[in-house]
Amino acid sequence: MLIDISLLISPLQPLRLDIKRKLTARSDRVKSVDLHPTEPWMVVSLYSGTLVVWNHESQVTIMCVCVCVCVCVFSDDMLIKLWDWDRKWSCSQVFEGHTHYVMEIVINPKDNNQFASASLDRTIKVWQLGSKTPNFTLEGHEKGVNCIDYYSGGDKPYLISGADDRLVKIWDYQNKTCVQTLEGHAQNVTCVSFHPELPIILTGSEDGTVRVWHSNTYRLENTLNYGMERVWCISGQPGSNSVAIGYDEGSIIIKLGREEPAMSMDSSGKVMWARHSEVQQANLKAMGDTEVRDGERLPLGVKDMGSCEIYPQTIQHSPNGRFVMVCGDGEYIIYTAMALRNKSFGTAQEFVWAHDSSQYATREGNSMVKVFKNFKEKKAFKPDFGAEGIFGGFLLGVRSNSGLAFYDWETAELIRRIEIQPKHIFWSDSGELVSIATDESFFVLRYQPERVAAAVESKETIPEDGIEDAFEVLGEVPEVVKTGVWVGDCFIFTSSLNRLNYYVGGEIITVAHLDRTMYLLGYIPKDDRLYLGDKELNVISFSLLLSVLEYQTAVMRRDFGTADKVLPTIPKEQRIRVAHFLEKQGFRQQALAVSTDPEHKFELALQLGEVKIAYELALEAESEQKWKQLAELATTKCQFSLAQECLHQAQDYGGLLLLATASGNADMVGKLAEGAERDGKTNVAFLTCFMQGRWVEEEGEGRDGTGSFV
Repeated sequence: MLIDISLLISPLQPLRLDIKRKLTARSDRVKSVDLHPTEPWMVVSLYSGTLVVWNHESQVTIMCVCVCVCVCVFSDDMLIKLWDWDRKWSCSQVFEGHTHYVMEIVINPKDNNQFASASLDRTIKVWQLGSKTPNFTLEGHEKGVNCIDYYSGGDKPYLISGADDRLVKIWDYQNKTCVQTLEGHAQNVTCVSFHPELPIILTGSEDGTVRVWHSNTYRLENTLNYGMERVWCISGQPGSNSVAIGYDEGSIIIKLGREEPAMSMDSSGKVMWARHSEVQQANLKAMGDTEVRDGERLPLGVKDMGSCEIYPQTIQHSPNGRFVMVCGDGEYIIYTAMALRNKSFGTAQEFVWAHDSSQYATREGNSMVKVFKNFKEKKAFKPDFGAEGIFGGFLLGVRSNSGLAFYDWETAELIRRIEIQPKHIFWSDSGELVSIATDESFFVLRYQPERVAAAVESKETIPEDGIEDAFEVLGEVPEVVKTGVWVGDCFIFTSSLNRLNYYVGGEIITVAHLDRTMYLLGYIPKDDRLYLGDKELNVISFSLLLSVLEYQTAVMRRDFGTADKVLPTIPKEQRIRVAHFLEKQGFRQQALAVSTDPEHKFELALQLGEVKIAYELALEAESEQKWKQLAELATTKCQFSLAQECLHQAQDYGGLLLLATASGNADMVGKLAEGAERDGKTNVAFLTCFMQGRWVEEEGEGRDGTGSFV
């Protein structure tokens, strides 16, 4: 189990979350808001009696329903009533106990028979269905309580409340005590919410602000003021980082942090992830012989590993799989992967592994980078242009305002500076190839360590931008990469269009179209399968044969001996994919030998001038178009008898006439005249008769009555 590290890490580190506004919808005063669980929709109810549905991706109104405000009448009778819709909305129970207006009730997500109520009598009461009297009463606010919410996580029995005394209180409803009071709002607190995914508390007030608090440290992380007057409601959605907020003058949707899940998979198939602060693990091997279909959720057995003291924003296995790193809240912890024992910890905004699991680097702030080896700090340096992000791999990458810089792990010396703003960097296992993904495309480069070593050994002054020959640019691909992994010389990635592709030799091959955003976890060669996860922590897989990838890798390296050995292991149904790859690489002769598609083979035979193979394929296909194409090829090779046969098979009388006249073959012209007349090809029949000095009428009679020219 995870050990308690609460004494090892600082509780005062801020939770760093990017906050972006996704939608601003101006309207009358908002009464309540909610987010659709699957569609990009927000529903807003207004005090005017209007219901509005917005699409926050397209920024347009989907539906607007006007409701008569006189249909429903609400009373302030201080009672709570339970209605049963299965019994024609009959009142099945009345809960009595408050001495002032009841402002809100919330059902306990861990016990649906229990609920809490907030009242202007300054109390919070917790009730049980079936009992008319409250289980207990929580007292502590000096003025009326407006709002409450339950914590949905499994680690804390907490309840939050906001009141007219401008305070927010956190309650332990098992011990019936107040564990924390949050101060900061300048007016009445109108809405409170535990975020369903992130370790934050959101509170709204009539002072027009929404305050973001850390739910573990209770530190104020951010204050949001969008100038839309008083805040009335806040709504989050499980599985999403989006939050809807309702104001006097409309509603907005904000996105907190990133939605990419904290998930990682090692090379053996052990998947680890964090659900809130709970760490869980699943082993793909445990599925045994269970049938796995492409794109379907895997039936994994999940093992609870324990609770982490920091909120994991990223989880990453070391390259050899022996360690796993958890990073978040400005801290990192390294555990052993088997027993999850604490190995090391420290402060960091980012953490990356080197290709060697004994080395890693951390970024502190926007200026300091530290390199560690065997869990001890080896070197700390400040890059010349700052450090806004770091990337692991065979070289240490540092992103700044001016571009990307690669440094040597051992010496921290500059290797190469590139004017590019990367989002992700992916290295191949060999360290020879690297993919640099930007906001608009990705670049594939070849790293040349021998030239770097030669430049260092020469002891010449290295230019300001580093060693010019360190990298060779192989190409740019206009695809936006979300996640990626190298298998040999094949780069597999998910794109912004929710496609699962792989890139090899300048060609993009689509493996699958995804129905939602997925994140690559890795590739298991023995399974011939790719594994992906989604933000709900589901794992799916797709088949991708290792033999195909190995063959393509061998071809790219011009290792044709290895390619020939791998080819027999590729199933016949995959040969066409390999043949198209060979064709694009310029190996048309090999593609012709590999391809199993008659159409593709015929095209290749024409391109290569393989008349015999093309003739055999044309006989099988019995296609006029193929006979015409083969006739053209035979003509260019001066095989006129074959060309004549092909044109006859295609019934191309125009081509036959051209061939007969060009070769001066009178017998062929005569036979052509008979065939054209028989098949109704009147134009060709006329020309052939004219060339022979004959004139044929449908009635069989010429101008001289004999049917021929005199």
